[in-house]
Amino acid sequence: MENCTLLLLKPRERIIGTARDLFRKHGIRGIGVDAIAEAAGTNKMTLYRHFGSKDELVAECLRDVAREVEEMWAEVETAHPGDTLAQLRAWLRCAAEYKTQDDCRGCDMANAAVELTETDHPARQVIEDFKRKQRDRIVRLAREGGIDDAELLADTVFLLLEGARVSRQSVGAEGPAAHFMTSAEAVIASFLLKSRGRVTVAKRKTKAPASVR
Repeated sequence: MENCTLLLLKPRERIIGTARDLFRKHGIRGIGVDAIAEAAGTNKMTLYRHFGSKDELVAECLRDVAREVEEMWAEVETAHPGDTLAQLRAWLRCAAEYKTQDDCRGCDMANAAVELTETDHPARQVIEDFKRKQRDRIVRLAREGGIDDAELLADTVFLLLEGARVSRQSVGAEGPAAHFMTSAEAVIASFLLKSRGRVTVAKRKTKAPASVR
């Protein structure tokens, strides 16, 4: 049934979907264009006509990942309109669970970054732009949610998420990754409490002194 559904897609879509699946299973270096083309029900000539090279195919696969994540952000914003901290928590929960239920392979972007060490590889820029955009979005949500140290919070939860994904691959879902959301919630609460404390202190300092009796 899955193969029949795949064949209903246009060649370009079939190649991207197949390549993403094979890259996750075997690694980018572990699978060639011949195997990708065969699994996609097409041929190498068609693959090269659409993408030019395997490197460009890898980059396009990662752009496809980025588009999926944008759709996830849109769903989160729709579910929590106007509540930026709720959006942040919901996104972290979705990101932690994203495509980890079956293969535990974690983040396609991070996995690709480990494999693709060449600085001029076309996928490197896709990865860097994606990761930077995610961090900037977390900064904005945190800042609009009333957190002063928004950039430090973004870096903290970002590192927690990346670490949780790696931990899940190395020791499984029942290891430290199982406590990711508890840790992330604690971090957000800590930063929020600190920011509110500063506001309270500032208000006390600016409060007019009581009249002398």
